[in-house]
Amino acid sequence: MNSAAAMRDEAARLLRAAPASVRLPFDDGKRRWIEYRPEPRPGVAFGEMDADGRKASHRLLATALRPHAFAQAMGVVALEEVLDRKEGYGRHRHSNDYRVLVFGEPDPAGRWGWRFEGHHISITMTLDGDTVSPTPVFLGANPLATYYRGHPVLRPLGPEHDLGFAVLDALPDTLRPRVVREASAPVDIYSGPHADVVPPPPGVPAAELPAAARERLDDLVGLYLDRLPADVAFPVDRDALTFTWEGPTAPGTRHYYRIQGPDLLIEYDNTTADGNHAHTVLRRPESDFGGDILRAHRTAHPH
Repeated sequence: MNSAAAMRDEAARLLRAAPASVRLPFDDGKRRWIEYRPEPRPGVAFGEMDADGRKASHRLLATALRPHAFAQAMGVVALEEVLDRKEGYGRHRHSNDYRVLVFGEPDPAGRWGWRFEGHHISITMTLDGDTVSPTPVFLGANPLATYYRGHPVLRPLGPEHDLGFAVLDALPDTLRPRVVREASAPVDIYSGPHADVVPPPPGVPAAELPAAARERLDDLVGLYLDRLPADVAFPVDRDALTFTWEGPTAPGTRHYYRIQGPDLLIEYDNTTADGNHAHTVLRRPESDFGGDILRAHRTAHPH
């Protein structure tokens, strides 16, 4: 079964299991939305559904992510309880506060979409027939890592952290000043919780990186693209990519990196002084929320 068919089947399962408010029209203004902060959001929460509804939500999410990325997402959900304990339960965070929405009717011949979202997760899929537009995909983690006597116990975004430093560490000293643009990291990813993205200035072209750094950059890009199933992933011109770093160049600090290319934006930001709270996102500034398939639809079916 292809991913689009699996999404239709699992969305139909969710619609049968969840309250009617889980569905909104495809053209509802809430469809173009990303909110990964602990803020109010539309949709039906896990806590408002029975076990069948919650399971249907997880099954729908699994259609959009490869197994390792699905494990990362489930780790992020679990971290909400860890963070609540760390904060002394004062903000009443809980893992039942993740929400799902289906936009329109999951019809094989129609346009529709769905979103899975909560604190540190926002994943939106937009479909037109069997064509899937698979961004934005946001995953965050607080804490980024939990340790026991120096051994990591839970570290869902560890690869994104480690491979970013691998690119940086493979750079020669002569190239570092061009890659490291700022001495301090931004407070959050530049794209933020905004439906429309204005990409920041590009960094150093991949073609100028030495072989070792270029190989690590390819690994890092692959890590983000491989969050998606093979039949959903989109092509990327890796020769046209650029890499930028902001902030200190040692782990355990606030730091940030960005990869950009034609209709591609990957961001990682470690937002706390101890380097233990990360935000990551995979976006396509020209195609998020199905912008690509909607343009193609309007071209093929002028109104």
